[in-house]
Amino acid sequence: MSKNINNIFYIFVTAHLIFWTLVPTLTNQNLPLDTIEHLAWASNLEWGFNKHPPMVALVLEVFYQIFKSQDWAYYLLSQIFVIISFYYVFKLSKEIFNNNLLGLVSVLLIESIYFYNFTTPEFNVNVCQLPFWSCTVYFSWKIYNSKEVKFFDCFLVGLFAAFGFLSKYLFIYLLASIDLLFIYLIFIKKDRKFNFKYFITLEVFIIILVPHLIWLNNNDFITITYGLARTGLEQSSLIDHIKFPLIFLLKQIGILTPFFLLIFLLAKKIKLKINLKDKKLLFLLAINILPIILMFLTSVITGSKIRTMWMTPFYLFFGILFVYLFQAQINVKKLKPFALGFIFLFFLSPILYAYVSISKEDKRTDYPGKEIAIKIQYAWDQQFDTEINVVYGNEWSAGNLSYHLKSRPVWEEIIMREKLDQLKDYMCLDNVCVGSK
Repeated sequence: MSKNINNIFYIFVTAHLIFWTLVPTLTNQNLPLDTIEHLAWASNLEWGFNKHPPMVALVLEVFYQIFKSQDWAYYLLSQIFVIISFYYVFKLSKEIFNNNLLGLVSVLLIESIYFYNFTTPEFNVNVCQLPFWSCTVYFSWKIYNSKEVKFFDCFLVGLFAAFGFLSKYLFIYLLASIDLLFIYLIFIKKDRKFNFKYFITLEVFIIILVPHLIWLNNNDFITITYGLARTGLEQSSLIDHIKFPLIFLLKQIGILTPFFLLIFLLAKKIKLKINLKDKKLLFLLAINILPIILMFLTSVITGSKIRTMWMTPFYLFFGILFVYLFQAQINVKKLKPFALGFIFLFFLSPILYAYVSISKEDKRTDYPGKEIAIKIQYAWDQQFDTEINVVYGNEWSAGNLSYHLKSRPVWEEIIMREKLDQLKDYMCLDNVCVGSK
């Protein structure tokens, strides 16, 4: 039985990977905005960029060195990150339930959440966080649940926490939640003694961050400034402290509606019984609900706008939490309605994605990036015998050229007369300049 359930899980993640790699590959003409933007950064790697830390660009550059400008590879990359996160959700669920079937159901449930299907073809900082989020939670559980704190578990938590933070700073909400849980257990509840091995996680975390922190200091903390600007914090008024938190809650309810429908099909009746003395439940609440509460309080206190996509990794373990809460009401012998609901949603999402991609013709993914690159390469070859190795312009137009041109020119955003005059050859078309150093 256990082996069969494991096989079902692997069939599920394989099907997910195939569908969500093929559908955008067949229906999109160009990579999405964020992926092109991050590939532009990847052509000129640094320890940080004006909008985000460097992990997403580093991962993309590794893939570019292997696959070059083949769009399917970047859709595949997204799904690899998604199924790695699913794998660690499954691993944790089996340890929580000691029941592989409930563990499988926990993973299938989160497939119904918009963030883990429809938005995944666009490899960006949100998708980049997913495996690091799931690994950080899993190895934190190992420390939380073990009688003996192991060096290797602490090392891995620090490692994955750093990688997650270098993907997007909002990863700090998960880390703060885990820290608060351990502070509560050690200093308030006095459930366990402080172990100096906990410092290993902090040491590894800081050591990995040092180059980025130096870069931040040398660049006037531009990434943090950008993030704060995106919240609309400077323009916030008194009413925003109420309006934005309410909008945030309503959006989360809307996003989770398919998830709650599957829960309804799964449980005979919705009956909650919360016991905070339950060790497993306390951990699940800390990693699922506490980060959302902290995000909500951020909006309440600062009056800032929380953008929907920022919540991408926050719901990875929602399936485990809700199955744990309602496991007494779940009849494992009568899962047919749930299975039918899951299959319906599983196929509906890629069908909708394909429909939107094919029917709407004014999207970024309809941009003729490859054709424009071919024309510019032809025009360049008519005038010069050198290779294009630098491109200036905005992240979209110039970023597409950096990605599609075979020479993989380095991208730079600002077009300056002084820089152009230093080039051996150059030409400018519309808002983009290409050149040879």
